[in-house]
Amino acid sequence: MKTSRNPKDIHPPVAPYVHQIEVTGPTRWLTLSGQLGMSVDGTVPEDTLEQLEIALDNILKNLTSANMGIQDLTKLVFYFVGENDANRRRQIVKDFLGDHLPCTTMIYVVALAAPSFKVEIDAWACKDIE
Repeated sequence: MKTSRNPKDIHPPVAPYVHQIEVTGPTRWLTLSGQLGMSVDGTVPEDTLEQLEIALDNILKNLTSANMGIQDLTKLVFYFVGENDANRRRQIVKDFLGDHLPCTTMIYVVALAAPSFKVEIDAWACKDIE
């Protein structure tokens, strides 16, 4: 079982996330390698936020293949190279997550595995064993 909390003695979340998720009971865990903004055909758009949309879709495809969904995400770590439109970025993530709020971290880095990559996302998910 997953229990989300925002302790009252620390600041409220500044974006769509929750400060903590406690997992108890028998669960299945899924850990993903960093997901890039690369389409199945190997193309990588130049636009950072187009890459973000593809990387999130790749996370969804990984979840689906493990019989999980967005609601099973417990943690997302976003890595970005360079600046991007923060309002558009927040909306893309909000649209992807819907009402679900995992724990998140956002990090700006100098570079990723190749110069064309501007986004990478680490993801963790868990689901109660049925």
